[in-house]
Amino acid sequence: MIRTIAHPTDFSQAGERAFAHALRLALDTRSGLCLMHVKETGEEDSWSSFPHVREMLARWGLMGEHEPQAQIEAKLGVRVTKVEIAHDDPTRGLFEFILTHRPDLMVLATHGRDGLQRYLRGSVSEEIARRTQVPTLFIGPEAQGFVDEASGEMRLTRVLVPVAHEPSPRRALTVLADLLGPLGVPPSALQLLHVGDAPPEITPPAGADWVVELTTGPVVETILDQAAQRLADLIAMPTAGHQGVLDALKGSTTERVVRHAPCPLLALHAA
Repeated sequence: MIRTIAHPTDFSQAGERAFAHALRLALDTRSGLCLMHVKETGEEDSWSSFPHVREMLARWGLMGEHEPQAQIEAKLGVRVTKVEIAHDDPTRGLFEFILTHRPDLMVLATHGRDGLQRYLRGSVSEEIARRTQVPTLFIGPEAQGFVDEASGEMRLTRVLVPVAHEPSPRRALTVLADLLGPLGVPPSALQLLHVGDAPPEITPPAGADWVVELTTGPVVETILDQAAQRLADLIAMPTAGHQGVLDALKGSTTERVVRHAPCPLLALHAA
């Protein structure tokens, strides 16, 4: 069950798309929404740059343009808080805050760095998700979102779930069902896929008829191709984080998929 959603923002255009997803999910689950930004120590406050909740709700036809901000919780059941974190290291500042407050879901924009650029600069979004192990919805640079920024309409009918023997998908599938249930997404919307010869053992929930489809090919490229062919609205991936030196340099399978995914990706830690 989702009770709190955290959305770290860097005020970029990609962050605006991620904000629309965080706000829509908070509305549908009646969750608290925490908007966070890290500023360097001594930097002036940036309150005016935070995503404008009331304006987006008015655009979606859920509030009047001149209704006070305080009406959001009373009218829609969503408590919105804005937090500025003063820290010289954005990753560490967010990491410490999230570990203290433990949201049920994070929604992050990622800029999709690859190759040398990623090795030199890394990805704040990926590192935060990996270190906190909180379920994280990534809105990648090539992703077509499932929430319309203009209308607020949500379309979430096809969820591609790549599964493997390691990490075991059992816990991640349970968490996924808990997250998607309040959104009205039925188990039949999940399309389980294994890249390899023998699928892992899956125990579907009562009433669900899950079949793990098999395919072959390079894992990352195959998942991306399948997501595009199936017109997936979401990729949900169990992940175990980095498993060695190669992963540390290139990123885990989940991280490499999110950088080029045609739709948002939900990372679910298997541990």
